[in-house]
Amino acid sequence: MTFIQTNTLFIIGISTALALFFGKSMKFVKLPSIIGYMIIGVILGTSGFNLLNENLQSSLDFITDIALGFVALSIGLELNFKSLKKLGMGIVIVIFTESFGAFILVTGFIYLLTKDLPLSLIFGSIAPASAPAGTVAIIQEYKAKGPLTSALYAVVGFDDGLGIIIFGFAAAFAKSLLGAEIGLDTGSIAELLLVPMKEVVLSLIVGGVVAVLFSLLSKAIKSGRDIFILLFSFVLISTGICNMLHLSLILTNMIFGIVVVNTQKVKLVEKIHDELTQIMPLLFVLFFTLAGANLNIAAIPSLGLIGLLYLIGRSAGLIFGASIGAHIGNLSESIKKYLGIGILSQAGVAIGLALIVKSEFVAFGDHGIYIGSTVINTVTATSIIFGIFSPILTKIGLVKSGEITVNN
Repeated sequence: MTFIQTNTLFIIGISTALALFFGKSMKFVKLPSIIGYMIIGVILGTSGFNLLNENLQSSLDFITDIALGFVALSIGLELNFKSLKKLGMGIVIVIFTESFGAFILVTGFIYLLTKDLPLSLIFGSIAPASAPAGTVAIIQEYKAKGPLTSALYAVVGFDDGLGIIIFGFAAAFAKSLLGAEIGLDTGSIAELLLVPMKEVVLSLIVGGVVAVLFSLLSKAIKSGRDIFILLFSFVLISTGICNMLHLSLILTNMIFGIVVVNTQKVKLVEKIHDELTQIMPLLFVLFFTLAGANLNIAAIPSLGLIGLLYLIGRSAGLIFGASIGAHIGNLSESIKKYLGIGILSQAGVAIGLALIVKSEFVAFGDHGIYIGSTVINTVTATSIIFGIFSPILTKIGLVKSGEITVNN
């Protein structure tokens, strides 16, 4: 067993093969393949045989980053301004109503329970962040097409950017409250807000610059294979810059895709799509197997009332917020009814924000330490539940909207 546990390539190979076949077996119970990938990850991860242990998972973080980079790129490539124009301002309204719906409900629920405003604000500000990988995987697995699919691509991409801004405002206010409790000068709220605003603006700039450079260099090559090699290198460059500068790799690579699809010839975009069709299934197998390995199933029973209220508040806020926004924006019936259940997945970005809270709030004494530990434990545990049920609900919504067929 020791030899196996120290043989990284062997473990990755076995995990990938098992996940592939277990994912395919999910069709017999009408579940998405990614549920099978995650189950294998759980079995082989820290909740099971511990082959995909924490040290190995940490050394494979780059795979998760690459997968998320390509997921974000593929979202951007679907956001053609011509197709978005059909959705109009309605989709912008939806992004705001679902994000603020989750923020307001979670903040309100947690405050009614705890009477702790800084804690409530932090929970509320993390609630809007979504995990686009699960939604995109379902769309691509079942080849979904239609207004709901287009809306899902737009919402799961842009709400992360808005979520980062909401978190920045809420965290700044929470820090000022905590600082006042212990007599600590935290600086002005405006100064505290510079960090998230800088992150969003720089993500937009980096994504745009990378897209322009890729577009210029792609003119010198013709074959789809070579274009993909160039694309792969630029996704790595873009993601690497994000890691160095602490930017949003999802927002950055999504902008990369948006600029390319809206400025380059259809022929180039089609070549990119053809090549991505070949690589994305492998990235999904790796990504969701590792995601499953990260899930600590033993943490679920410890959720408590705060965790339950977070689950209910976030789900209700996103679902009803999306529906209200779709009604205001006069979007299609399928978007009004099913968009909300397609955007519930939460993982990487939310956990990243929770880790920031845990790290930065230590400076505010016992109260800050309590907030940090409570938030990271709750968000990690609830992400397990969202990760399991969100892909299933996304598929249900797409089936009911008629954008994928049941026999798929």
